[in-house]
Amino acid sequence: MTDRPKICIDRILPRDMMRLQTVARIAGGPVRAIAPIGKTWMNGSTLRVRFMGGTVAEQDKVRQQAGWWAQVANIKFDFNNAPDADIRIAFDPSDGAWSYIGTDCSAIPLNAPTMNLGFLDGGTPAHEFGHAIGLAHEHQNPAGGIQWNEQVVIREMAKSPNFWDEQKTRHNILDKYRADQLKGTAFDPESIMLYFFPDSWTLNGIGTMQNDILSRMDKEFIAGARMYPKAGIPVSAATELKINARLRTQAAIGMVGEEDLFRFTAKVDGRYLIDTRGPTDVVMKVFGPNSETTLIAEDDDSGIGTNARIVTDLIAGDYFVQVRHYNRANGMGNYSVKVRKI
Repeated sequence: MTDRPKICIDRILPRDMMRLQTVARIAGGPVRAIAPIGKTWMNGSTLRVRFMGGTVAEQDKVRQQAGWWAQVANIKFDFNNAPDADIRIAFDPSDGAWSYIGTDCSAIPLNAPTMNLGFLDGGTPAHEFGHAIGLAHEHQNPAGGIQWNEQVVIREMAKSPNFWDEQKTRHNILDKYRADQLKGTAFDPESIMLYFFPDSWTLNGIGTMQNDILSRMDKEFIAGARMYPKAGIPVSAATELKINARLRTQAAIGMVGEEDLFRFTAKVDGRYLIDTRGPTDVVMKVFGPNSETTLIAEDDDSGIGTNARIVTDLIAGDYFVQVRHYNRANGMGNYSVKVRKI
């Protein structure tokens, strides 16, 4: 078969392994990309990138295609080759193309890559950077509706250039995310996160296209309220929180999709409690120490009512707290936030 595609391997931490779930697409529903919940970086982050190999031409192509995302979303890439870079890229041709998803990169040892570009065909670097900033494979969208001929897919993926066994093929192509694992569930046939699959691999004779550039929906989704909107508050403008302050800091989600950003300094190691109070259903993330990209904890409803509450051991350093409404589509409301050493 001459049209057998090269497929990216989806690197997912063991705690987040997918389970098969088929969900029918809602007729007339919105078309958008998909992102696993809890894996986005802090809005406005600058992600440091280190090359672990590659030629000058290969590295230039990576910079160019990573920039496609940075042009539309509130996220930047600094190719400074820092030893503790957030994204670390190898170019091993025997290991295919893959990337960990979003903040999962922070769980990988610093001497190991978080992405491999064993081939750079078409828009492969942009596809892998889509994973690195939190996007999933579009063909594993539970609303995708691709009618796989499973035995054909398994047989063809066992051949060159992939040489996958059945388990790897099911994990990376046939299995779908659960709907409750994702932000956005409708299917985008033009997404760069969707690979080309020949029509002979499906039961209804309908394959997919080779998408080598960001689609309109890719751009809208990555720059939208659920991911990295340009309206996000810059780190330099974060509101200072005093630990053990007598009064709680009053705040509000005053616009749909708004994300409030706070910072505090832990002067000594110890256990700290960060929580919100009020009538607004919020989600809270904590990043640090001394890093706007290292996610420490995330919480939704562990506090009073629908408030967020995080109790965690911290070392001395600077930390960031990001708060948003649970309903990014139309949620607004008042709340308060406080940090205590306990």
